Amino acid sequence: MKIAMTCSSGLAMTGQCHCEWNTSIMTPVIFMKRTIACLSMLAAVAAMLAGCAHFEARPLAPQRTAADFEARTLDAPELRTFVEKNLKPPITQWPPQEWDLPVLTLVAIYYHPSLDVARAQWGVAKAGRLTAGSRPNPSISLGPQYTSNAESGVSPWVAPVAVDIPFETAGKRGLRVAVAEHLSESARLNLASQAWQVRSNLRTALLDHAVAHRRVALLQDVCDAQQHLLDLLEGRLAAGSIAAPEVTSARVAVLKARTDLIEAKRQAAEGRSRVAEALGLPLRALDGVALTFDLSLAPEAGRDLESAEVRAQALHRRADLLAALAEYAASQSALQLEIAKQYPDVHLGPGYEYDQGAHKWGLSVGAELPLLNRNQGPIAEAEARRTEAAARFLSLQARVIAEIDRAVAGLAAAGEQLGQIDTLLQTQRQQARSIEGAVKAGSADPFELGSAQVEVRLTELAHLDALVKALQVLGQLEDAVQVPFDALASVEQDGRTLVFRPHE
Repeated sequence: MKIAMTCSSGLAMTGQCHCEWNTSIMTPVIFMKRTIACLSMLAAVAAMLAGCAHFEARPLAPQRTAADFEARTLDAPELRTFVEKNLKPPITQWPPQEWDLPVLTLVAIYYHPSLDVARAQWGVAKAGRLTAGSRPNPSISLGPQYTSNAESGVSPWVAPVAVDIPFETAGKRGLRVAVAEHLSESARLNLASQAWQVRSNLRTALLDHAVAHRRVALLQDVCDAQQHLLDLLEGRLAAGSIAAPEVTSARVAVLKARTDLIEAKRQAAEGRSRVAEALGLPLRALDGVALTFDLSLAPEAGRDLESAEVRAQALHRRADLLAALAEYAASQSALQLEIAKQYPDVHLGPGYEYDQGAHKWGLSVGAELPLLNRNQGPIAEAEARRTEAAARFLSLQARVIAEIDRAVAGLAAAGEQLGQIDTLLQTQRQQARSIEGAVKAGSADPFELGSAQVEVRLTELAHLDALVKALQVLGQLEDAVQVPFDALASVEQDGRTLVFRPHE
């Protein structure tokens, strides 16, 4: 009787284990042992396959993701929960009557897509720790052979089985884990740095939005004052008391004021869309929403940010600086890892061989012989990367110091300019009130009063420009020291879950 058995695992992509024997020359005991061994191998392969991860398709549908973005609102219950959880001091009513910078910062942290990208990158870095900490798997090899001239009554089959068990030396696994942990920390800190950038962009957008609306109001006053002067001059021209060229300059001034007003209205309309972009929301989500930004600057504004203590904290606690330090630490560990790779890993190879009825057991020990190279190239590359990481940190630190110095100097100059213009504005307003009293008393010309009022309106515009410059420099100082940011702790919270829907 001749029986053939074939054992094939589900790992057909890497080959097939095929065993065949002739039971006419086997004892029942040997036949049962081999049958049990084959079934055991099948069971082991099945168990391994059952524990494997399986692919789950998550195709992106651009139409659906665009629709999801357009559906974002400030009324989402999840957003309210996120804001109430993280806002300090806590919010007293929802929705807020006015949406200011602290509340909108949390909205941007919740919605802005750049933070989703940074969180995903952090997730990749955290997964890298699993990869770094994994141990190498043992391997098994089967090499069945057939003896064509076997003696009568002796099995013609030779069935060697070899197992290779690798052992890493010189702490390579621990060094890989150290590299991955440093890179994960760098990615986490880059998330915080990106959150500050989101906050900075939002502050700029809110400032521009508020300034544009204030400018519209001031330019409307300028237009009205210039038009009043023009009306006075045209009345005198009609009465024949002045020549036509004297009216021309007033007409040009009115046209210029109207042109500036149209431009300011355009900027005000665009400013709202920039705020929506900074929040990660569609423009329609801001319909009917009162956006507020304090357009005032106290004389002592920014003084607390100029202290040596805050400066030192910025140079030691800024997220991007800490991320650069983590990258440098990763380069240090990577260099240690490449040095450790000079020492070869050890491979133990227990084996078994069924040789024409004889059972043979063996044990081999193997290692790579570092004769032709001792990993000099990768070590040199790792040393160069460490030098590069150090240079990047020093460059970033120098840039931060320059940003702080520039912002401090700029804030002082902007404050002085604002003070000068404020003094001029108060003087002009007092002069306009005096002329107004004189006109009522009949001792001054109404045209003189109109001219004074125009000067006041133009100085108010100059005062607004100086105030904006000072607020911008204050924002640059906040960016340089990255203070204050009470909502920073909320950045690592994954408030939303990205949804991937199949194409429809």
